[in-house]
Amino acid sequence: MLPQGYTIRELTASDAPALAASYVRNRAHLEPWEPTRDESFFTYDGQVAAVSAQLAAVRAGMLGAWVIVHGDDVVGRVNLNNIVLGVLRSGSLGYWVDGEHLGRGLASAGVEHVCEQALARGLHRVEAGTLLDNHASQRVLERCGFEQYGVASRFLFIAGAWRDHRLYQRILHDRPLSAST
Repeated sequence: MLPQGYTIRELTASDAPALAASYVRNRAHLEPWEPTRDESFFTYDGQVAAVSAQLAAVRAGMLGAWVIVHGDDVVGRVNLNNIVLGVLRSGSLGYWVDGEHLGRGLASAGVEHVCEQALARGLHRVEAGTLLDNHASQRVLERCGFEQYGVASRFLFIAGAWRDHRLYQRILHDRPLSAST
């Protein structure tokens, strides 16, 4: 549950200016946990392009994308990336919270929102990975019912290098697939 004054809603093209401001405001806060970004990423035009690409992936059914807002500010993102249907029926969770809004339950609320959305799409599981030393994110995932199932060596290119990640999953249901799936 979100604290009063916060909402989670679907990403829209009109979010680009607020996202650019949020990424500029949170650049140092997010830098250890994210890919190295080109300078253009932090601009209005860069966010227009990024949001446009994300919305195309949403329309294609490969991505679910939401923003966490407080007033006119974007104070977080939650995504359901790499949606795969068929016999896997899985997606990958990604999220971040503004450094000025930590400790308010926003990450947990965002993770729960993504899991609800994944379940509504008929997915079986949601996976997530964290850098080995991202203990705060690991606590969020564990509070939200994720279990660690392994460590992936050199899993993602983060902060300029291939980094090891702890892998987590949450099984959403064990219903059988229909014969037409």
